[in-house]
Amino acid sequence: MIRFWLHLFFVLGWLGFWEPVEARRARFKPIPPKPKKTEAEKAIERLAPGQNINIDQMSGKWYLLSVASRCRNLLESGFKVESTTVTWTITGDKVSVSTVRKLNFQCWEIKQDYMKTKTPGQLFLKGKRPTEDMDIMVLETDYSSYAMLVLKRAGKMTMKLYGRSSEVPDNIVDKFEARAKTFNLGLDVIFQYPDYGFCESTEKVLDMT
Repeated sequence: MIRFWLHLFFVLGWLGFWEPVEARRARFKPIPPKPKKTEAEKAIERLAPGQNINIDQMSGKWYLLSVASRCRNLLESGFKVESTTVTWTITGDKVSVSTVRKLNFQCWEIKQDYMKTKTPGQLFLKGKRPTEDMDIMVLETDYSSYAMLVLKRAGKMTMKLYGRSSEVPDNIVDKFEARAKTFNLGLDVIFQYPDYGFCESTEKVLDMT
């Protein structure tokens, strides 16, 4: 009798540790390795403003010439881009940005405030939610004729080329396109903005400050 109960105890104990193969596989499913980052993703992570950028010298009016981006709005209606100007007014640690462009056949002024950061050449725009926060970096500029900027938000980036006039030399355009390509922003996602039809005055104001 004692032998019977010992055998039963052993069997029940063994069943308590046993589980189907499928359950063990689900329980101990190995974590798949993270996909390797592309060279473009590595380049975006290493992004930093150009050396010795002086934000104060960026004040004044700029013409938007080209944008490299995979933004859905641009991809869907890139052929409808409008002539755009941007004016920076710098006061202490704040950069007031006024963007003027046409929307629905009316000239709009869009106001935003960028804030300087501890990193020279880098600005910050606070969104309504953390996912809408944006970093703005000046990659390269001579202050007097052109500027290349990068805008990063939620792991995505857009690169912009500005000029003090509505045209810049071809070698600057070539340099912009070459740098955009390193971030996987090829010619198929580079949008050229018109160099005519700029708004002389505004009819509507959107204050986002």
